[in-house]
This record gives sequence, structure tokens and C-alpha cells, in this order.
Amino acid sequence: MRATILSFIMVILGPFAAHADQAHVDSSQTTVLIRCDDLGMCHTVNTAAKQLFETGIPVSVSVMFACPWYQEAVELLKRYPNVSVGVHLTLNAEWKNYRWGPIVGRNDAASLVDSLGYFFPSRATFFANGPKLEEIRNELRAQIDRAVHSGLQIDYLDHHMGTAVDKPELRALLESLAKEYGLPISRYFGETDVSGVYNAPLANKLDTLLARTKSLGTGAINLMVFHIGLQTAEMDALEDMNSFGLREMSKHREAEFKALTSPQFHALVRSNQIRLTTYREVLKEAGLSSMKRPTPKD
Repeated sequence: MRATILSFIMVILGPFAAHADQAHVDSSQTTVLIRCDDLGMCHTVNTAAKQLFETGIPVSVSVMFACPWYQEAVELLKRYPNVSVGVHLTLNAEWKNYRWGPIVGRNDAASLVDSLGYFFPSRATFFANGPKLEEIRNELRAQIDRAVHSGLQIDYLDHHMGTAVDKPELRALLESLAKEYGLPISRYFGETDVSGVYNAPLANKLDTLLARTKSLGTGAINLMVFHIGLQTAEMDALEDMNSFGLREMSKHREAEFKALTSPQFHALVRSNQIRLTTYREVLKEAGLSSMKRPTPKD
């Protein structure tokens, strides 16, 4: 069975299996790609994103087209055509009392949902339900279709909570969809993940961001993923059902937002030590042929 799956993967991968060169970057500058996830999840995330866009900082944002507030996100992004837009493919709904389900409907995605028709809150519960590959394919395609027909320029694909790439056959499926739609995938341009801000204590988000940015090397695209928001009644009410989810999540999201929009960070960027890029620019400079599958982490 595993040999059959691996054979299927190698047929689907095509150019993704090749060891293409990393996307071109200026070796004399530190290149940073800011990606903000979860746009369209709720009104407060959209509100924070609007304030970020108004700063003019180059960013890429990943929209959850399966979520109730995606339409507001689309209308917002139409006013900021310089923002690079991705599809944040989701197979999970992690918030207590605030859930969403498949675009194709519960009857056509029965293996992907709980008894109420909602996505499961975690990868473990999702896979424990025995999700069918064809139902996953149809749902992910529906989310991409909704995105490309929204009127926005779609620049890339990525995945909420990593579920869509958690298994070899799912990664192969995502790669086949990317090839079908002619879209790149986040982390397929040799990006170096820069962690630390998400898990930093509330009082240290800004200091952590500045320190990590100053320590970055040249010759690679440094990917910084943010989860921005504002501390509002709406976000205060959201509780992550995963044990690894941050407590006081709304405070953490607002702290990330404040760090990203801070005068100190923007001054660092303006110092010419940092070159900000987006997935739209990376695709323009490097092309789809430069993509390669990320090296698995131990």
C-alpha cells in the first residue's frame, strides 16, 4: 500500500520533485517576507489587516475562504491591490463555539466533518475520522475556486495548521492542485522560517521581533508568519480547543499586530538593512520553475 502511495506521489510531483535552485535573492541584503495568516476568519482579524495595509508595508496575506468573514476580506483587499494574496487552505475549525465547515457541504465531505457538519478542531481528530482523499481534493479545489473567482489576484497557496500537508499523499495532492491552477506554494522557494514572535511573552513581542530581524542572515528569503488581530469582545470570546493553543489569544494577536506596525520595526526596515518582499514579487522574480519541496524536519 505504501509503495502504491509513493508511486502516486512521484507521478503527481513533476517539477516539485526536482532540486531546483532557490529563488534569487540579493546576497547583500536581508530579505524578509511577511505573511499574515487567517484573514477572513473574523471581523477583528480583517480590521487589524486593514490597519496594517494602511501603513504601506509590503505584505502577503493568507485568506481563509471557507470562513464566514471571507467576503469582507475580499472587499477589503480589492482596495489594496498591492497586497499579495494567498489561499489559506483549511481542513480544521479550532475555536470553541465558532466553527465552519466545508464549502462543498457536509454530504459531499462526510469524512471531513463531525456530527454537526463542522471541521474537526485538530489534526489528530481530523485523521482519526478517516478522511477520504477524494473528499479532501474536492474541498480544497472548492476553496481555491472560490478564491480565484473572487475578483482578487491570487498569488500562492498555503495551509491552515499544516493539515493539508500532514501526510505524504496530502502533500502530493496539494502539489497537484498547485500545478493545476498554476499557483506556487508558500515555503517552496527555499524560505527560511523565522520563529519566535508567536510564542514570545506578551510584553516581549516587539523586542523579540526586532532582535530576530537584526539577527537574520543574507542570501535567503526569511519567512515571518504573523497572526494579527485586536483585543476586542469578538476575539476575547474565542477559545482554542487545542491544548497547544495560546491562552489569552486576543492579547497575543494584538501584541503581534502592534509589533509589526511599530515605529521601531518600520525604522529598522527603512534603514536599508532589510528588503521586504511578497509572494507576488518572489513569483515574478523566480517563476514557478524555481519551486522545490521543502526538506522534511526531523
